[in-house]
Amino acid sequence: MKTQGWKWLVTLGLIALAVYGLVTTGINLGLDLRGGTSFKLRLDLSNIDPEGHASARQQAIEIIRKRIDRFGVSEPLIQPEGADRIVVQIPGLSQEQRLEARRTLERTAYLEFRLVHPQNETLLRDEATDPAFVPPVGYQKLTEVVRTREGRDIQRTYYVRIKPELTGKHVRRAYVQFDEIGRPYVLLEFDSEGADIFARITRANVGRQLAIVLDGELYSAPVINEEIVGGRAQITGQFTRAEASQLANVLENPLEAPVQIIEERGVDPSLGRDSIEAGMRAAVLGALAVVVIMLAIYWLAGVVATVALALNLLLLMGALATFKFTLTLPGIAGIVLTIGMAVDAAVLIFERIREELAANKSLRAAITAGFQRAFIVIFDSNLTTILTAMILIWLGSGPVQGFGVVLATGLVVNLFAAVFFMRLIFDAAVESGTLRAFRVLRVIPKTNINFLAVRHVAFVASWLLIAVGLVVFVKRGGLDVGHGAIYGIDFSGGDMVSLRFTQKIDPTQIRQSLERQQIFDALIQYQGDVAGGGKDALVLKLPEGTAEKVIAALRADFPQAEFQVASTERVGAVVGAELLREALWAVVVAMFVIMIYVAFRFGELAYGLGALIALAHDVLMSLAWFCLTGRTFSLPVVAALLTIIGYSINDTIVVFDRIRENRKLSAGRLDYFTLINRSLNETLSRTLLTVATTLAAALALYVFGGRVINDFAFTFLVGIITGTYSSICIASPIVLWFHRHETAREPSRKPAPVRA
Repeated sequence: MKTQGWKWLVTLGLIALAVYGLVTTGINLGLDLRGGTSFKLRLDLSNIDPEGHASARQQAIEIIRKRIDRFGVSEPLIQPEGADRIVVQIPGLSQEQRLEARRTLERTAYLEFRLVHPQNETLLRDEATDPAFVPPVGYQKLTEVVRTREGRDIQRTYYVRIKPELTGKHVRRAYVQFDEIGRPYVLLEFDSEGADIFARITRANVGRQLAIVLDGELYSAPVINEEIVGGRAQITGQFTRAEASQLANVLENPLEAPVQIIEERGVDPSLGRDSIEAGMRAAVLGALAVVVIMLAIYWLAGVVATVALALNLLLLMGALATFKFTLTLPGIAGIVLTIGMAVDAAVLIFERIREELAANKSLRAAITAGFQRAFIVIFDSNLTTILTAMILIWLGSGPVQGFGVVLATGLVVNLFAAVFFMRLIFDAAVESGTLRAFRVLRVIPKTNINFLAVRHVAFVASWLLIAVGLVVFVKRGGLDVGHGAIYGIDFSGGDMVSLRFTQKIDPTQIRQSLERQQIFDALIQYQGDVAGGGKDALVLKLPEGTAEKVIAALRADFPQAEFQVASTERVGAVVGAELLREALWAVVVAMFVIMIYVAFRFGELAYGLGALIALAHDVLMSLAWFCLTGRTFSLPVVAALLTIIGYSINDTIVVFDRIRENRKLSAGRLDYFTLINRSLNETLSRTLLTVATTLAAALALYVFGGRVINDFAFTFLVGIITGTYSSICIASPIVLWFHRHETAREPSRKPAPVRA
């Protein structure tokens, strides 16, 4: 026990850090789970040609998203409304943060570099002494406020050119730096064209002052001492560190059209409190089902796995709190996948221990060998999924990035909990005499199934079903991104109705009323005046063309509420084309990185291609079933598809690892047909047990989770089944096909007996 002391210290230290983070910081919930503040912005399009209004609004949406991301808020809701308005909802802001958000949103950040008149001092003297003074043509007077070392503010006035020499559209990057006495300033880096212009301006005007003007306000007017090459400039002023950071943010993301905040309201969670409560109940039931299955099959080892899973969740939540990550529904999808892989790691280890005990090893030796042999496949499966998560973080944004952050964090924690902590518990239990036998309920007997016998039929049937699903996808308008019938309001927009009321109605009752009208894709949200002076409103986001029907139904179902229509607007998509492109690109890159990694780890391209084709199969199969069942795409479905990628590769890695191991043990004596069949039979118990536990959690979400997350649960259920199927019927046959020359003929006999 003494030799394990440092391991216990590490474990207890991590637990203490997690608890400290949760107590002091807490989990930062996203808009969909917590609610927050809603800003309605109006764009000033008066100086933009009518044909450019749509592009100016889209540019404003993209810039606002970047500003909010730099502001430190994850996964806001940004949605166009009408012709010239944008709705921005930001999760949980304090009063101070709300004011800062207002400043960040409204600032146009129009940056100009203008030359100061060469006779500036003479002009100022003439203005002060000559009543008939006429300002120079083409110049305007601007004043800079400078603070002296004694703390006094003095004003400096300049006549600067009205026409700028260079504007902020050429700024490539802006960030905060500090001078020799610690005062912050903003350093600018121009793009190549801007760098050339800046060098030309400074070369031609050595000795003159160059004014730096932002949104019409003069910040500084330094003297040009020499030609400045390299495309850098700096803005100095009386900044605090926060002000300098905010300035750098808006300079890097300038708006083409100015915006004005015309309304600010507090909002309920975008998922609806009814959906969140239903989801929480379903999650608890799913977790209980997983625990019951583990305890029933593995007895005391199941207790260890349950404790490790609890530690896994504690450390994950502690990390999210400590690093101030935002948890949203896609993030919860990442937690679901983390739990599934944690259970899978425990099952892998326990099945390996059982195999070692069947080989007549002592309990201590079996535990040691079981952990050692399981570690390789646990490491590979977790690392491939972590690589996927890192790519989603790198290339994705919004919900895709949030999913990646939670998943990567959870899997790092999972490696510690599964490999380090469980081994620590087992060693302590054996040494203390608490664990004298490793009891396992043999639910799945030894099998000798010829899985590969049906590979051709399975392969053709799978891709035929996918083809039918894709035809339905196209018929339902899938190629018309954001407008087809297959896309919900997250992707296509719809009608937004704001209703006043005299009696507040429970969101669950409202949702039931909408479902009676066959409206399942709706957002129900109560909003209140932040200042406290206005009335609350019920805001509904509905499929296009359904507003009148819904208003009539609600008035009939809830006459006591006395609903009155405050406004009805057409709103655009929450998930824009840019975010969709980023998500698709991230998924494609992640799949190819997985292929390269698997090919490298297993030493053959066959394994990498098998993994890639199986992943593509699983995503397309889930998409096919989704289309065939008449469902519509929403943000939760995107989260589910991302989850499938992580889950699917996990099962494939397990099968591939056993094929590799059996190949070494047989020393080439077995042909690949027999080798793969044997490996599939030997991993079948682990596969089915993992599927059973993950299905239990997903079924709980599907049955009890409520309508909003029903599509997520359905897609995940299909993905679980498809991921298991593809490992056997898609990935493994591809490996066999690459080694067909090593199998002279397909054996007519049954596969060789599997190991005990």
